[in-house]
Amino acid sequence: MISSIFTRFIFFLIYVHLLLTFLCFSFSQPLCHDEERSSLLQFKESFIINKSESVSDDPLAYPKVTLWTHESQSSNYCSWDGVECDEDTGHVISLDLSSSFLYGSIDSNSSLFKLVHLQRLNLAYNHFNYSVIPIAIKHLSTLTSLNLSDSAFSGQIPSEISTLSKLSSLSLSHNRLELKSPNLETLITNLTGLEQLHLSRVDISSTVPKSLANLTSLTSLLLRDCGLKGEFPVDTFQLPNLQILSVRLNEDLSGKLPQLLKQSSSLKVLLVAYTSFFGELPSSIEKLTSLKELDASGCNFSGMIPTSIGKLNQLAYLDLSENNFRGKIPLSLANLTQLIELYLDSNRFSGPIPLSFSKLINLETLFLADNYLSGTVNFDMFIGLKNLTVMDLSNNKISPLIESSMNETFPQFTDLVLSNCNLRKWPDVLRHQNRMESLNLDGNHIGGRIPEWMWNISRETLFTLHLSENSLIGEVSPTVCKLSSLHVLYLSHNKLAGKLPQCLGNFTKSVSILNLRNNSFSGDVPTFTDGNQLRIIDLGHNQLQGKLSHSLTNCKMLGYLNLESNKLNDVFPSWLGTLPELEILVLKSNTLYGVIEEPMTNLDFPKLRIIDASYNNFSGKLPLKYIQSWKAMRSRSVGKFGYMASLPFKHVERVGGQVWYMRYYYTITIAIKGVDRHYKKVQNLIAIINLSNNNFNGEIPEVIGNLLGLHSIDLSNNNLAGSIPSSLGNLTELESLDLSQNELSGEIPRELAQLSFLQYFNVSHNHLTGPIPQENQLSRFESSSYEGNLGLCGIPLPNKCGDSGALEPVPLASSEEEQEESTSPFQFGWKVVVVGYGCGFVFGLLIGQIVLARKPDWFAMTFGVRNSQAMRMRLGIDRFTTSFLSKLTSSIILKY
Repeated sequence: MISSIFTRFIFFLIYVHLLLTFLCFSFSQPLCHDEERSSLLQFKESFIINKSESVSDDPLAYPKVTLWTHESQSSNYCSWDGVECDEDTGHVISLDLSSSFLYGSIDSNSSLFKLVHLQRLNLAYNHFNYSVIPIAIKHLSTLTSLNLSDSAFSGQIPSEISTLSKLSSLSLSHNRLELKSPNLETLITNLTGLEQLHLSRVDISSTVPKSLANLTSLTSLLLRDCGLKGEFPVDTFQLPNLQILSVRLNEDLSGKLPQLLKQSSSLKVLLVAYTSFFGELPSSIEKLTSLKELDASGCNFSGMIPTSIGKLNQLAYLDLSENNFRGKIPLSLANLTQLIELYLDSNRFSGPIPLSFSKLINLETLFLADNYLSGTVNFDMFIGLKNLTVMDLSNNKISPLIESSMNETFPQFTDLVLSNCNLRKWPDVLRHQNRMESLNLDGNHIGGRIPEWMWNISRETLFTLHLSENSLIGEVSPTVCKLSSLHVLYLSHNKLAGKLPQCLGNFTKSVSILNLRNNSFSGDVPTFTDGNQLRIIDLGHNQLQGKLSHSLTNCKMLGYLNLESNKLNDVFPSWLGTLPELEILVLKSNTLYGVIEEPMTNLDFPKLRIIDASYNNFSGKLPLKYIQSWKAMRSRSVGKFGYMASLPFKHVERVGGQVWYMRYYYTITIAIKGVDRHYKKVQNLIAIINLSNNNFNGEIPEVIGNLLGLHSIDLSNNNLAGSIPSSLGNLTELESLDLSQNELSGEIPRELAQLSFLQYFNVSHNHLTGPIPQENQLSRFESSSYEGNLGLCGIPLPNKCGDSGALEPVPLASSEEEQEESTSPFQFGWKVVVVGYGCGFVFGLLIGQIVLARKPDWFAMTFGVRNSQAMRMRLGIDRFTTSFLSKLTSSIILKY
């Protein structure tokens, strides 16, 4: 009995012990460290949850602090999301709040810095409102890992981080940070135990310190896009534990890959793309036996690729594009059977594509474009590459042999580019492609009609279709509208004709880029439905007729509209001013007419930077109110330099699910500096007005001088009168100014001497008078810039100016000269000739004036000029006759 009681007592004690242990484990830690719970809750309260400001693209991101509450003082904060405690002491040693949608500023008073036992701190992928990294970070002296990447910090990285001598991992990438004082060398002086140093996109703007080679524990070094300069220290490649090295996008950073590499190199990833690295790839590259990724694209490498590269049998990614490699593609690349992506485009490779590429059974992406490869490429070599989904062979000298016998056993491409490949017929292999996303057959010799089956391939997936610069004929089938995923359609520079399919109006629910220029399409401009996604419309150089469709106002995302060289007959489409994103509008060479009416509001065309309405029949005065409303042309700067491009549109790859936000650059051909110039890309700071070859009259408004961003103005071949506005001198960015073939009068304003960037200037064939300003390059332009202005004088014209700016009179001959002339045997004859020539010339002028006055229509028909030009000639002759007769009379009086 006693033993039974004793046994029960022992079990009771064990139960109590276990219960107390459990309670201690569950509750003792928070009870012992109330200040840490309080610090965590205060830290949480200092931020708001804002998903819209998050930079994280992690689909699993969520606000980890949501369940941190005050509800129970006994709650175990060690179980909170993102919090880890030491099992023995209960102190918080790790805080991972990455991708938690935190938004707000952080400073040295933050309760975070009271968690002095922290060893790991991860605040990546939040938004700290561009606050600086607090110097109180020094209080977290036990930190071994600090990750503040992609968290919207800004300013100088504090020197206090260098005091965290226990750090083994430091990641500050992708913020608005700079590292100049302290600099990179100072920062790493005490951080000798670093294993990971990630500073991508931190503004370092200095050379790479040689002391990096002292970080012998370093396994990962990321210095992408840091403004690095000078020569990269070669010893860094020899770090014994280094596995990942990235110095991409440092264009001023030079260097060479070392000729002698250690046998034991552990490098797995080497990324030097878009730097100034140069020289040849060393044959010792074979010693990088662990290498899986090599990206040396966009550098200055040259020579031949060593055959030893074929020994890197772990290589899965190889990008040597955009260099100066030459010779044949080494056959040894076929040994890289683990290769998934291969980029050799934009080099100087010659010879055939190696047939041994058929051994690359894991290859998914192959880029060989823009080389000098030649020979016949039999597509049979690709049949065995079942994983090949992306291939670009464009811009070579090859002749693809694509047999019609190929069937569905051929690889299923997502992206196929065969532009400028000498194709003369449709590749039958396309018939069996059902998951293509991008197809480019531009610049070939494919003729005939587009086969109906072309509109049926990959209906649910085709995203971009390029068939430009071929010899296609016939109409575009309405079946094109069944390509439900199509965003980009290029059919330009063909011989297509007929009316555009009416369904294009609904089709554009998905299409963003529509380029049908330089064909023979006729009929009306399509009607576009509301809610369309169009960013670019180019229907130029066709035979479209009638009025412009008001449905274009439904294209709310439209940034580029080109309707040049058609037969459109309408007034100025003022309703286009409601388009909030329109930057470029080209209406030249149509039969548009009438006075440009005043805009409805002063907010019309809010982003317009280029307008070309030349070669039409517009009349009346220049559109003063519009000029005042073109606010985007007022700015000399548009922020960061770049090129005009469409608003981005989303593309989700069906294979892999990768998300791309695509933009297409605007292209334009426009008259600048007196000639038509084609721009494949248009700088975003350019502003241009071309209203030439119309019937505008009246004066040039002074307010045009407020458009400070203008680089080119062409108002030539109109009927503009009055003086040249002095306000044009405010346009200090102006490079081209053409006011020729008008009725302008008065003097050239001296304010134009301020136009230091002016490279082209033409005021010829007006009625300008007085001296040409001599203060700057205005006097250095050719005389053709000023011809046809009989009252102008000064360099570069032969007419010299007197004190008053008038033509200098012919100086009287000295007595010695008179004596010489009296003894000349040609004295009498010379005077008779002059008198006769003068009388004949005057008589001819008078007859010409009478003819122009009485029969201007006959003169215009006979000599092929417009009535307005005939009248202009008559006015010119009137003025010249009066001036000539008065000067001739004066000369005769003075001479005789």
